[in-house]
Amino acid sequence: MFASRRDFIQTLAATGAALSLPARSAASARSAMKPQRRVMDILILGGTGFIGPHLVRATVERGHNVSVFNRGRSNHRLPDGVETLIGDRNNNHSALEGRRWDIVIDNSATRNAGWVRTSAQLLKDTVDRYLFTSTRSVYSDFSEIGMNEDGPVHDVQQSMVDRNERQPYGPEKVLSEREVRAAFGDRTLVVRPGLIVGPGDNTDRFSYWPIRVDRGGEMLAPGDPDTPVMFIDARDLAEWYVRLAENNNTGVLNALGPASRLSFGELLYGCRAVTTAPISFTWVDADFLIEHEQRPYGRTMPMWQPPRGNRRGFQQFDLSRPLAAGIQYRPLAVTARDTLDFHYSRPAERRQGLRAGLSAEQEAELLRAWHAAR
Repeated sequence: MFASRRDFIQTLAATGAALSLPARSAASARSAMKPQRRVMDILILGGTGFIGPHLVRATVERGHNVSVFNRGRSNHRLPDGVETLIGDRNNNHSALEGRRWDIVIDNSATRNAGWVRTSAQLLKDTVDRYLFTSTRSVYSDFSEIGMNEDGPVHDVQQSMVDRNERQPYGPEKVLSEREVRAAFGDRTLVVRPGLIVGPGDNTDRFSYWPIRVDRGGEMLAPGDPDTPVMFIDARDLAEWYVRLAENNNTGVLNALGPASRLSFGELLYGCRAVTTAPISFTWVDADFLIEHEQRPYGRTMPMWQPPRGNRRGFQQFDLSRPLAAGIQYRPLAVTARDTLDFHYSRPAERRQGLRAGLSAEQEAELLRAWHAAR
């Protein structure tokens, strides 16, 4: 905790350059993505959603052969040489039959363990490894600071599975992980990301913050500036996936960042570093926000989670295993700037209708109430 607001500002001044300047040049990033290992045949289930285009691009840049399996409904243009296999995970997998790949990367099974069961059973004898994108939400308790991949997950009753009852997001992902392990055993790699952010994200959960900073004026900042925050840029996740495939990793790995602790204050000041809008932050007490029906990590307060109760460690995971497995992070300033560029490339009606964060009216009302209370 900062001893005073002056200490906080001095700390930000000392770290501002690190937040604003890229830790690696574009040339070194491209160099790091050059092919270094044998060419692999990689199947991506999906490939046109949020993570998919970044993953396809990273895989192609490494010189691998890529096949994507989806319904063919997206107009997203894939790089030259990528094979498109048309099908449906509900009822049509014929395009996958009789084919072999080194690894399958499954990003598209959002909340459907049945999809995972079908694809894993179909591919278990023709694919060497299965990389499944799970979620941090499989964990049932976040009260421990420094929790790692051994943390407790939701206990899903088999009787509910047998009755084909759909589960909430986290438990459904627990079931999906089970299905992959049942088919692939120790050839399974499960990655559990936290909030995935960056260009291409249409949830606006991260995007709200740099967009709001770029609007300028008096901005409501939630809780305490020292509150920790964690996320992962989709491009960092995609590039890491390719390295994990090349290095034959298996087991379970969390995907969160950055490598060093980031506070919410540093997040907002890092966003401010990539804009020219004059802005001031008004830090509003967490209890006041909760009393005014602003739910932490909810739609109007995305990413913000005060470290309390069984959420004390939600934004304070131990990253030893993913770091040992080669995860890398681009600077916050790059993610914030590229997210803004993506936002301003969207149609006007989409720019005006964010799917997360406070509306201008909600923010103004809360600020009025906060100032009156003080």
